[in-house]
Amino acid sequence: MNLSHRAPHPFFRATFIISALVFFAGAVSPALADSAPLAPQTKIRLTVVQWMPSKGQFERWDAIGGEYTVSDAGEVSLPFLGSQSVGSLDSASLTNEIAKRLQAKMGLAQAPAVTIDVLEYPPIYVVGDVTTPGQYSFRPGVTVLQSLAMSGGPRRAKDQQQTHSTQLVGELREINHSILRSTARLARLQAEMDGAQEITFDQMTGADQQFAAGIYNEERIIFRARANALERQARAFTELRDLLTTEISTLEEKLTGADDNIKSVNDQLVSVKSLVQKGLTVSSRQLDLERLLTTYRSDKLDLVTAVMRGRQAISETTRNLEGLYDARRSEVATEAQSERASLDQMKMKRETTQKLLIEDLGSNDGIKSLGEDLPLTFSVTRRNGGQIDQFEASETTTLAPGDVVRVVQPHILDSSLQTDSARSFEAQTLADRAGQ
Repeated sequence: MNLSHRAPHPFFRATFIISALVFFAGAVSPALADSAPLAPQTKIRLTVVQWMPSKGQFERWDAIGGEYTVSDAGEVSLPFLGSQSVGSLDSASLTNEIAKRLQAKMGLAQAPAVTIDVLEYPPIYVVGDVTTPGQYSFRPGVTVLQSLAMSGGPRRAKDQQQTHSTQLVGELREINHSILRSTARLARLQAEMDGAQEITFDQMTGADQQFAAGIYNEERIIFRARANALERQARAFTELRDLLTTEISTLEEKLTGADDNIKSVNDQLVSVKSLVQKGLTVSSRQLDLERLLTTYRSDKLDLVTAVMRGRQAISETTRNLEGLYDARRSEVATEAQSERASLDQMKMKRETTQKLLIEDLGSNDGIKSLGEDLPLTFSVTRRNGGQIDQFEASETTTLAPGDVVRVVQPHILDSSLQTDSARSFEAQTLADRAGQ
């Protein structure tokens, strides 16, 4: 009985082995059931499992298993085994080859169980007359028509050209408006430098009259506001200078009164000194007059100092008043210089945009002259066994990893094409109208 418990029953062992093999076999994706070989740059996951009879369980060989990428030469570099050529082997043949090599390398009685899962296929590429050419993820069973849908469908050359022309027209209109603003600003700055009372604007031919009137009105408002601000500052300095002048006049009158007081006290002091010497009055009277004389002289010095400070303040106010106009003229001249440079740049940009619009409208006329579009044509470029093959395809052609799909949209030319000179003249006329 104890022996029967130590060794697993053959039935249960067989059932366990079969279940494990079914489990690992089910891990293989449906794509691997196909006989298609693994393309270069395919990312795979390799799993190696061996049944260990002594332990009664499966063990994974993590040292060999893991994620690998098929190289451009069609090989997979494996630990312990080295390079394994994929070549034209499908997944089943590749797993059998790896299992046999492991069995022979390690001297195993039975080959280990090897499974391969595809993690990522090489992308497919869509080029040609499509909206968004580029690379896209591959999935098994994808067709040419589905790749066309991935890339946004056929390119609408006419719509894109018309959209670009519309953008250029909008840019040209905005440039002309900017030139109008700059020209009006220069007229206002010139009027400020000349000290004029009003601004003289140059009427722009073809400009939007309502828009121009609004710009001119804004510049007049700015002109009056700046003139009023300058006038207020100048009036403040002038009023300060007049106030200082009046104050100096008052101080000078006080100085005259101070001189009279000093002369009167000085005369009294001479008389009192004579009386003191004769003994007719007390000496305290003399001392009082001397102190009063000293006070009057000190007050006079304060008045003289105040007059000098007032005259200095008048000189400073005069300099500030003159510097106010000089600073404004310098500021206006700097603004005008910067505005002229900006105006020159905008004129160059307008000229360039007009040329682009003329070329765009000319090519757009050529597109408009195209007749009905023919059905799309497809071709596929595929790497096969180190060779690059190119073949015609249809919408239902199934793609392989790494394929390059080229989409071509042929056209039927209309017999009534305009001449180049006529199209250029018409494009020039449209460009001129767009700039107005």
